[in-house]
Amino acid sequence: MKKQEQWEARRARLAKVVEVGASTDFVSRGYDFLITAIIIVNLAVALAGTFSDFYQRHMVLLEAIEHITAWLFALDYVLRIIAAKYIFPRPTELRSVFRYIGSFGGLIDLFSFLPTFLPVFFPAGAVAFRIFRIIRIFRLFRINTYYDSLNAITEVLSQKRQQLASSVFIILVLMLASSLCMYSVEHEAQPEVFKNAFSGLWWSVSTLLTVGYGDIYPITTLGKILGIVITFLGVGMVAIPTGIISAGFVQQYAHLQNTGRLAREKDIQFIKIRLQQKDPWIGRPVSGLELPYGLILTAVHRDHDVLVPKGNLTLEQNDTVILAAEPLPGDMHVELKQVTLLSENPWNDQYVRDLDISRQSVIVMIKRGRRVIIPNGGTRLKEGDTLLLHSKVHVPGGTEFQI
Repeated sequence: MKKQEQWEARRARLAKVVEVGASTDFVSRGYDFLITAIIIVNLAVALAGTFSDFYQRHMVLLEAIEHITAWLFALDYVLRIIAAKYIFPRPTELRSVFRYIGSFGGLIDLFSFLPTFLPVFFPAGAVAFRIFRIIRIFRLFRINTYYDSLNAITEVLSQKRQQLASSVFIILVLMLASSLCMYSVEHEAQPEVFKNAFSGLWWSVSTLLTVGYGDIYPITTLGKILGIVITFLGVGMVAIPTGIISAGFVQQYAHLQNTGRLAREKDIQFIKIRLQQKDPWIGRPVSGLELPYGLILTAVHRDHDVLVPKGNLTLEQNDTVILAAEPLPGDMHVELKQVTLLSENPWNDQYVRDLDISRQSVIVMIKRGRRVIIPNGGTRLKEGDTLLLHSKVHVPGGTEFQI
């Protein structure tokens, strides 16, 4: 039984290592940097292989690097399958594994190394498998998950997806209308050039997107006038999604700045208690503890792990319980902050999962009136809520840990 518990503890730790690490977890952050370096090296080899002279001179070295990085990608894939139970929690471990394998990240991880090894088992399909190696370029999305600055791109695209879809629809309608108009005007004058509506569509795409290849163009006076009008419309239409994305970036970073400016922030003080034998808290769930008003249980340090104290968590002997008290003047500064949401705070009436917040920051608890709420993704914040927020946690006189 003890071996099983040790194995599960190692798998939980492995999940923290292979996933995005906090800045205080040097092993996890080191793994992030290592995988990032491997991705860059692998793509550099792929680009170098397109230069035939360079590839012929250094073929042995490039293929060795290719196979080494592919093996490392395969190892990373296996580690993520082992830790899938804790990365993608599901009712059964098998469902967790399939959840990872079928996810976008899991498919990218698989195709990062699979095309390198398939020719060994199926030599006849070596040329076809080489095409699949192009998919490894999507491995760059893995870098996107490691850095919040890069993650802002996907967050903006996700938040503005409806506006972007509307602008793209307008562009498609304009392309179709302009292609039919140009075909009607130019078909008689250039029957070999504007053969059908598709020829007009090709012209409208190259014109509206301001590329203008010049392989097909109007020669009639009416066609030229129509081309000028469509070109002006194209410049404006293409600028719409650009403006939406630019405004999204400005809004994204403004929210992060306003969160601190529009809230009252003050430090809180911590105390830690190690539960000894015969302590009345041993064997009791967190929900059954009678804590005095103003005292909050923020974390439970057990062995080498830190547990978020949900209501059904049962305390055990030798647990280190971290308690937070309301701030007093002159308290020492700690990195865990208490934030009260004011009326203008952009987090008001938003779900926790939709917040513009760093991956390395966590909302531990929400104090709403006399209630203490342990948040999840579906928790909606309200004006006047007091949030217990941290990115790094430091207990004065104790050890630094991560929740």
